[in-house]
Amino acid sequence: MAARRPDFDIAVIGSGMVGSCVAALIGAEPKLGGSRIALIDPVPPRPPVDGTIDLRVSALSRASQRILAHAGAWAAIEPHACPYSEMVVWDAASRPDARDAVRFSAAEAGEPDLGCIVENLRVQWALHQSRHLRAATEIHASLEALEFDNDAARLVLSDGRRLSAALVIGADGGQSRTRELCGIGRAGWAYGQSAVIGHLRPEKPHRSTAWQRFLPDGPLALLPLEDGRVSLVWTTTPEEAATLVGLEPPEFGRRVTEASAGVLGRLEPDSARAAHPLALWHARDYVRPRLALVGDAAHTIHPLAGQGVNLGFLDCAALVEVIADTVAKGGDPSGLRPLRLYERWRRSENALMLGTTDTLNGLFRQKSVAATTLRRLGLTVAASQPLLRRGLMRRALGLTGDLPVLVTRTERAS
Repeated sequence: MAARRPDFDIAVIGSGMVGSCVAALIGAEPKLGGSRIALIDPVPPRPPVDGTIDLRVSALSRASQRILAHAGAWAAIEPHACPYSEMVVWDAASRPDARDAVRFSAAEAGEPDLGCIVENLRVQWALHQSRHLRAATEIHASLEALEFDNDAARLVLSDGRRLSAALVIGADGGQSRTRELCGIGRAGWAYGQSAVIGHLRPEKPHRSTAWQRFLPDGPLALLPLEDGRVSLVWTTTPEEAATLVGLEPPEFGRRVTEASAGVLGRLEPDSARAAHPLALWHARDYVRPRLALVGDAAHTIHPLAGQGVNLGFLDCAALVEVIADTVAKGGDPSGLRPLRLYERWRRSENALMLGTTDTLNGLFRQKSVAATTLRRLGLTVAASQPLLRRGLMRRALGLTGDLPVLVTRTERAS
């Protein structure tokens, strides 16, 4: 007797930025035309409020912008994004105008900008509204159980529904229920650091520049927003983070102004504040038969390079490329062989970025004289070497490495 056809071709667990992106890319891919997609998440996306900027923001790379454009979302995001054309990085023992401060410039890289700062909520909503997601079935429930057999993946949801899918994509974040139900372990560690986030109004204009100062307990970044404010990401100890979140606004503003060396003059708090613990995790497997993990479900990175969601979007583009090519050749996209191609591709690229940010974080947390000397020497070399800076900028923009075709195709055409 023939096996019963699964309820869905692909079930995406998690409708955040990465989950919505992979679902939209599947809907946009002609080779996957007619795919029955389920987008499963207990919390429906909420629309952004014009005139406000949500607390959680991301720095979107050029590669991410191209992926979002292919997913049908960038046109709705771009008017609300803040491109930044320069970035200044310096050590706590130095000054932002010193010889060892590194200034990255879009003009030097031959690019219109170094990325765009945009609120996560707006990215998620734009993807949710994409025409490529209109055929997807949204299911507002959480995943309770997941089993696999030769014919399909079997899902049990919190509302009692039972569904089947040919392929499950886990895009449900760092605490992925999908990964846990599959028994996939992960390697890594908690950093003993927390990131304090909030928006501030600077005394001086930010001039479309991102600023990052490496302090002994972690970096402090000021990211430009399109309404003239800056978004703070201050990495410090959990104890200090709790103190900072609880301070009265005037004292908090004074502390941030001092910690940023007054680079934008007096900073006045202009939003709520929050703190989030930081960790590095890497799943031991990205795939199983009928399963693939993308984004934070597969890897969690330190925010100092702003690469978290950018890596996730590249995962999405690579996975969709692999399964589309498999279907075009008459193969089974849920089989282990094509899914392993995706895993080998993205695991090596992600490991490189995870290792780089972890090394930088560890180096800048060293308080010895030797470590300080080494840091400042490295920054001085970067500040004096245009070729090195351009290479670093292109890597941060997502324009080097083993890239998905939809990114490189646009790169060749530009």
